[in-house]
Amino acid sequence: MSNWIQPASLPVAMTSVPAKRFALFPKILALIGAAVALGLGGCDVQVHDDTPTSYPANPQVGMYEVKADVTAGALAGADTVHVFMLDGKQRIELAPDAKKTQFERMVPLHCQASFPLQYLVVWNVGGVSMRQKLVPDQPKQVQLTPPPLTKEATVDTTAKSTKGWPGTVSYTFVTAERTQITGAHVEPVSQDPADVAAANAITVDTMFPVDAPCGVATDIRLTSKQQKAKGNLVIDTDMAAFPHWTTQVEFAPK
Repeated sequence: MSNWIQPASLPVAMTSVPAKRFALFPKILALIGAAVALGLGGCDVQVHDDTPTSYPANPQVGMYEVKADVTAGALAGADTVHVFMLDGKQRIELAPDAKKTQFERMVPLHCQASFPLQYLVVWNVGGVSMRQKLVPDQPKQVQLTPPPLTKEATVDTTAKSTKGWPGTVSYTFVTAERTQITGAHVEPVSQDPADVAAANAITVDTMFPVDAPCGVATDIRLTSKQQKAKGNLVIDTDMAAFPHWTTQVEFAPK
């Protein structure tokens, strides 16, 4: 009786099992990576700044809206999120809506051409640790665009005069604590000889420079030698938005 045993197929099966397991490794690593990413992202809070880059300056109201949208990760406590506005001087907390996904605040500002804006976001993770972040990394500047200055002015010359007719043109600046009017002159509205003569009749009487406090009407004094005259009053200022401004002035009886 022979003791020889025919080899079985077991070695083939044993060599194929490790190969299959090895083929699963990339999938397992991918799942682990996804889980780690989910965990990290789930702890974070995303902030989207909804505040415009500029507002028309409104000296009457002096209030400007600051707002941001917030998305909290699955592991971040949405109810624990607080958003603060940093303007370089103080920290102002924004009020959330009912879902705590939008935060906003009306901020009082006067006599400024712009203001810095950065958000400080604070939240709780799993009821264990507190986290915070600044958005954006560097403050952005929100510009406050000043309203136009005086475009036209009329001086009533109905009364008789032998010394000329005085008048004023007022200017109000609202985006600086003080604005300096450094000079002014009169130009003709056109090169027509009649317009040139009409402008030559007007002189500027104000001595410069003139300090204009914020929100206070500041007068530039003029005199016309003729009862009827007109011209463009051009003022020069230290204001970046309006380094020069032209006002058409007309002297005439009513």
